[in-house]
Amino acid sequence: MKQAKTYEATDKMIDLIRDNYNILQSLSAFGIALGFGDKTVEETCKYAKVDTETFLAVVNLTINGIVDSKLEKISAQSLLHYLDACHHYYLEYQLPFVRRELHESLKGDDEIGRLILKVYDEYAQEIRRHMRYEEKMLFPYIEKLINGKTSANYCIDDFAKQHTEADKSLKELKQLIIKYLPADINDSHRLTSALISIYNNEEWLANHQNVEDKILVPLIRKMEHELKIERVNSAISAFANAEQAETRETLSEREKEVIVAIVQGLSNKQIAEDLCISPHTVITHRKNIARKLQIHSPAGLTIYAIANGLVEIKNRNA
Repeated sequence: MKQAKTYEATDKMIDLIRDNYNILQSLSAFGIALGFGDKTVEETCKYAKVDTETFLAVVNLTINGIVDSKLEKISAQSLLHYLDACHHYYLEYQLPFVRRELHESLKGDDEIGRLILKVYDEYAQEIRRHMRYEEKMLFPYIEKLINGKTSANYCIDDFAKQHTEADKSLKELKQLIIKYLPADINDSHRLTSALISIYNNEEWLANHQNVEDKILVPLIRKMEHELKIERVNSAISAFANAEQAETRETLSEREKEVIVAIVQGLSNKQIAEDLCISPHTVITHRKNIARKLQIHSPAGLTIYAIANGLVEIKNRNA
């Protein structure tokens, strides 16, 4: 069995299409126009202003089922644009196209034909609701993450938990058409075309869900984690700065005098006499100093006093 090839930035874009024409839809969703000649993938993406690593990640997954991309190289913005374009393609083009093909090929007065159209319409409504939910909840959330913001009410796990298989109705529809449709239909060729489109749509939906499950969800989880760490570090830094600011601002003049006296080696009684306060008040000041500075030893207070200009360093050789 031939091993699937991992496409790289140096491969020619035309070779990718020769290997698998299904890549054409990915090109359209990324906004890459045809007419690129013999340009490489990287050259074509650069010209179309598309992130190359994101394009390759999607192509290697949807065409060959290969997930080898590093999340840090993928652009969340490019991936979001791709998914949004995929929704537009499927809802505005594929769903109406298959509906028309089915309607034209089935007998208008045939009960089974009407029921098949009903099954298709129910499926179309289901898939439309599924994609509109993503556009309303998931996509704006990703935009917030890209801009460095998080949400207290939503995360990617909320999406992952409800992200169920979206093509079950298509499988049922295929079976109904193949097994139970009467032979005397209006246009068998058109029905065959519609059935082939249904098979293609089933494969397309599976690939679309794979991109969301295997690329999007891990990428957004990584972004959430990094933002969470960044916010924790910022909070720690802000707390430390606030602590330092509070220490500088709340140390009273009397407490500074007590520190100087401690550095000079005076006892609590001597400090009380020099400052005309009681020994009990000296002890209270020392407790407050230790609490504010988180320094308890005379040596530590000496270092603090020197660093903050409360005492001068004496030259021992003088």
